[in-house]
Amino acid sequence: MKILMTGGTGFVGTQLFNRLSQDGHEITILTRSLKGAKKALPGISYLEGDPTQKGPWQQSIKDHDAVINLAGASIFSKWTDEHKRAIRESRVFTTQNIVEGIPTHRDPPFTFFSTSAVGYYGFRGDEELSEESPPGTDFLARIAVEWEEEAFKASDKGVRVVITRFGIVLGEKGGALGQMIPLFKKYIGGPIGSGKQWFSWVHIKDLTEAFIFLIKHPEISGPVNLCAPNPVRNRDLARALGEVLHRPSFMPAPGFMIKLVLGEFGSVILEGQRVIPKKLMEKGFVFSYPDIRQALQSIVGSSI
Repeated sequence: MKILMTGGTGFVGTQLFNRLSQDGHEITILTRSLKGAKKALPGISYLEGDPTQKGPWQQSIKDHDAVINLAGASIFSKWTDEHKRAIRESRVFTTQNIVEGIPTHRDPPFTFFSTSAVGYYGFRGDEELSEESPPGTDFLARIAVEWEEEAFKASDKGVRVVITRFGIVLGEKGGALGQMIPLFKKYIGGPIGSGKQWFSWVHIKDLTEAFIFLIKHPEISGPVNLCAPNPVRNRDLARALGEVLHRPSFMPAPGFMIKLVLGEFGSVILEGQRVIPKKLMEKGFVFSYPDIRQALQSIVGSSI
């Protein structure tokens, strides 16, 4: 399969295109500048273009069988009005431009994998959430709803649309652990706020294998939760990470300090969602890392 990928130079994108190329897929990575592009590996090529802007790159979509859209400004910072606008526009405009360039009623059907997030569900306490659960009403949930609505417009062209709702991705050299591990190594790691909030996560290797699985199962469409089957509370995550790193995990970060430093984004960290990958499990996908301690041990345990 020939796949065009946006966001392919980031933490998730790098892991994903390497895994896809191992399976024999040809990957074209859309990048804003070819100057910063790495030397292409076999089966990997680069295309210059800004996905938030219309341009010649849209014409290249028709030369592919699928698009994987991972583009979007990071949410991990204080949300000024300007950054909130960037969060929205980087997702919505990119998706609109991709859908515009996708060919109509191809046989076999073109596939559009559009990233979303478990933030779609909003803050729901202990409620267990699956793909059928309704969306939340906070800022990130509203962005996710708009983002997904734009992606689903490709269905009018006869496209298979898969909405991949990511949990927090755990892996080496990036993601949430890249920010957490240094604190624990300095003996100042611990739960955040009450520690009772749910943390829906996924090991990077399970995430990449889930994409392979979805490519091989064209009958799957619509929203798919890409998260481990066993979400944990924040305090249990802190305890497991402390055990793996052989560091204490009792230094809590007070909720009021989180809100003081991060503002509105602090609520995302202090609330969370309890999400399960119902559709993947029903279709027979097997997680290699369903348990948080096992996942952390595989990622950071060997480097201690």
